Amino acid sequence: MDNNLTTMYIYLAISGIMFFAGVYGFIARRNMLAILISLELMLNAVDINFAVFNRYMHPTVLEGYFFTLFAIAIAAAETAIAIAIIINIYRNIKNIKSDSLDKMKN
Repeated sequence: MDNNLTTMYIYLAISGIMFFAGVYGFIARRNMLAILISLELMLNAVDINFAVFNRYMHPTVLEGYFFTLFAIAIAAAETAIAIAIIINIYRNIKNIKSDSLDKMKN
């Protein structure tokens, strides 16, 4: 097997492991910060896929890298908004467990 293809499979395997660890964390955790971290792990796995497919399938164009940079910028904005929402929830109910969100006041 070609060495470049083997390297691509290794990167994709790492990305797959990261993505499914994020899915498991998103489903299994009840703390909203842990859920946010799991979501970020899934987004980073997708970013790795963008970069790997760009590097090994179309090395002369940079669309994969631009998609990765765009996804990182969106993830940073999403994280800032999510943390602001979590802080607001904590101020109201003094808890950041997802099970306790039904105690929020109108």
